[in-house]
Amino acid sequence: MQVFSNKDQIFSVVDALKKQQYTIGFVPTMGALHKGHLALVERALANNDKVVVSVFVNPTQFNKIEDLEKYPKTIDEDIALLKAVNENNIIVYAPTVDDVYNGNTVSEKFDFDGLEFEMEGKFRPGHFDGVGTVVKRLFEIIRPDNAYFGEKDFQQLQIIKKLVSKFKLHVNIVGCDIYRESNGLAMSSRNIRLTNQQKMAAPFIFKTLKTAKKHFGTKSASKVIEWVTEQFKNNDILKLEYFTVADANSLKEVKRKTKNKKYRAFIAVYAGEIRLIDNIALN
Repeated sequence: MQVFSNKDQIFSVVDALKKQQYTIGFVPTMGALHKGHLALVERALANNDKVVVSVFVNPTQFNKIEDLEKYPKTIDEDIALLKAVNENNIIVYAPTVDDVYNGNTVSEKFDFDGLEFEMEGKFRPGHFDGVGTVVKRLFEIIRPDNAYFGEKDFQQLQIIKKLVSKFKLHVNIVGCDIYRESNGLAMSSRNIRLTNQQKMAAPFIFKTLKTAKKHFGTKSASKVIEWVTEQFKNNDILKLEYFTVADANSLKEVKRKTKNKKYRAFIAVYAGEIRLIDNIALN
């Protein structure tokens, strides 16, 4: 398996593959790979000749320095996992911060037509400028035909689609279903930091989302929001940061339903200092 830490090297390798008419799939990750990441890689392998997987903990999308410092970094284990999936058709790009940012580790400023100010944007100011900056740079380095993102970060997925549209980037964005633990918890690299007690409690998040979806069939959006908020009031382990029902396209919060619109429920919960997010299609 080829592993590169230098953007010029991977640029050259991808260039040679493109000249041979190979299609390039791309899965950007921050490492600490789990089965959810591997599902994205397998989807990319099924639809492309070669797949580039980036392993890069992007500093500009963290709002708290302590979160960046505590983010798990397991590059050797990540490479071993990818080798087990497909040693010949996966290429790893594991750059340094300087390689990506050229010694100037700051975010560009983006206008995503308001998508960036909803939900995560309200609680993590500047987060999506960091996401937009690194994804745009990775697209410029890798120049993939198709790029794969999980729907766990549904807001991020919509923002990346907007990024591609606004900058007229030649890449097809593929959203992939949320990959879950057997107990329903959405897979995340942060899950490995949960204590046993928190792991036991965390499936309550998806259980609540599923029940909220049932309620959405007969109740107003505002009533569903009230119900979910009430469910977390007496939970000693999980603290609700937000729950919202939003238009799946604009991501704007809705109180009342309209026919022929797609809605999605979004949630962010703290288990101790570990932040967990999830979402579910409501119709």
